[in-house]
Amino acid sequence: MAKISSPTETERCIESLTAVFQKHAGRDGNNSKLSKAKFLILMNTELGAFTKNQKDPGVLDRLMKKLDLESDGQLDFQEFLNLIGGLAIACHDSFIKSTSSQK
Repeated sequence: MAKISSPTETERCIESLTAVFQKHAGRDGNNSKLSKAKFLILMNTELGAFTKNQKDPGVLDRLMKKLDLESDGQLDFQEFLNLIGGLAIACHDSFIKSTSSQK
């Protein structure tokens, strides 16, 4: 019998992102899309450090509009992943800058 291995760190991260989206999207009965209200709740609860550091109160509204490729006032999972990807790129760029300035 084959031994079942534990999920890798990357697999756990993917599971976590999926669970976060489903938790917030499912709050209003539609578990395939985030309404603007659910997006704002997700941003404030799951990405609080990002939202608290924003000086411009309209940044989340503009971000929602930019991410909403279908212009339906909601974010599907792909659009949510575009947010996560953009944040990951920004974190990576910051990491590269900080390590290169330490040399």
